[in-house]
Amino acid sequence: MTTAARPTENPVRPVTLQETRISNRRRFWRAFRRNRVAVAGLIIVSLMALGAIFAPVIAPYDPIEPHYTARLQPPGPEFLLGSDELGRDLLSRLLYGARISLVIGFVAQGVAISIGIVLGLIAGWYGGWIDDLIMRITDIFFAIPGLMFLIVWVTIFEPSPVSIFLALGLISWPSNVRMMRGQVLSVKDLDYVLSARALGASTPRILFIHILPNAIGPMVVLASLGVAGVILSESILSFLGLGIQIPTPSWGTMVNTGKAYMTTAWWYSVFPGLVIMLTVLGFNFLGDGLLDALQPSRNTR
Repeated sequence: MTTAARPTENPVRPVTLQETRISNRRRFWRAFRRNRVAVAGLIIVSLMALGAIFAPVIAPYDPIEPHYTARLQPPGPEFLLGSDELGRDLLSRLLYGARISLVIGFVAQGVAISIGIVLGLIAGWYGGWIDDLIMRITDIFFAIPGLMFLIVWVTIFEPSPVSIFLALGLISWPSNVRMMRGQVLSVKDLDYVLSARALGASTPRILFIHILPNAIGPMVVLASLGVAGVILSESILSFLGLGIQIPTPSWGTMVNTGKAYMTTAWWYSVFPGLVIMLTVLGFNFLGDGLLDALQPSRNTR
């Protein structure tokens, strides 16, 4: 009597959390690389950042030292992007101005993101009257006109880089609070959070170890878009004469000063304006590409 051969057992190995995270990262980068607009934004932002970091090496002249014999020189071999009313090289001032704009953008968004994460985590986790109080304060800040707040702030306080950091950060945090609160509400009742609570994990551990890493993606997108808004706001303040003060190089200040020479020295305002536009577009492209990569369903029809 022959016995039937036993089927070969091939148990399915469960996927570990580490493997899932690696797979998600690969999927994210694959989707990001396929988005040409996002790649273009990353290239623009990277070039601006490299120009700011290596400004002392790249800049052909001192950005502050005047050369009165070379006033308002057009773009050429000596001054690639022309010179200003004091004979200062425009390219050098744009490179050093990138340092100011990018630092203000990143620091102000760092302040806004920090406030948004902390208050959003608290509001979303505890709910009740704590949530109501935080969201009503957020609504008050949303009702304040941003440009008016900035003008009043720099009028009361000295328009130094530190005060501008704080002003732009304080006016930018409400949208971050709403975003983080929504993310917390969407994940706080998932199985892994409930398991952590059942095992006796403390509230700070649950918030910062289990919830925050899984809710930070949209915040990164919002931060990228926010940097563009902060750079534009700083340029507007400088254009109005309320931002970074002369002789420190600032893109907005150069546009403001150069508008008086538009008929005789068009390059003075045009090149700083183009740099502002490219930087803002670069961060917007990058943020939109990050959002598409994090939410592939946006591209499906």
